[in-house]
Amino acid sequence: MTETATKTNKMRDLHIEKLVVNISVGESGDKLTRAAKVLEQLTEQTPRFSKSRLTVRGWGIRRNEKIACYVTVRGPLADQILEKGLKVKEFELSKANFSATGNFGFGIDEHIDLGIKYDPTSGIYGMDFYVVLGRPGFRIGRRRHCQSKIGRSHKVTKEDAMKWIVQKHDVTLVN
Repeated sequence: MTETATKTNKMRDLHIEKLVVNISVGESGDKLTRAAKVLEQLTEQTPRFSKSRLTVRGWGIRRNEKIACYVTVRGPLADQILEKGLKVKEFELSKANFSATGNFGFGIDEHIDLGIKYDPTSGIYGMDFYVVLGRPGFRIGRRRHCQSKIGRSHKVTKEDAMKWIVQKHDVTLVN
């Protein structure tokens, strides 16, 4: 074995557990179904709908009304979609985009920047990307049988996530 092979621990490698792409329209109806079609074009998955938690009379939103749609993407497709989103942001993220648990998110203003063809009937939508990072072995905290805690040294930190995104996707971090 080479010297570098013994020093790297494959259990410490970070990977994308999931990527959540969200479009919050703020109203139900035709506009929301068109936003769902945009998400379906991007991810090739059927989107789920989010409901409002409470009534806001000033915004015209009622409780339990569908106001947003989202898709959870896993595997290699999540990496491809994240790459498209970072290309729109010109591979620049703020350090404030990262949470203490090593997850990060960002938003884009126009979905047509992702390479989706513009359709005048559907309009232009902004969307949010949220990435959850993980390490091999994280399942022990969520499984049903013989559940256990994840050690402090194995948890993903903000610094780990920032280091990973810089190395893997060549992103520059700004304050």
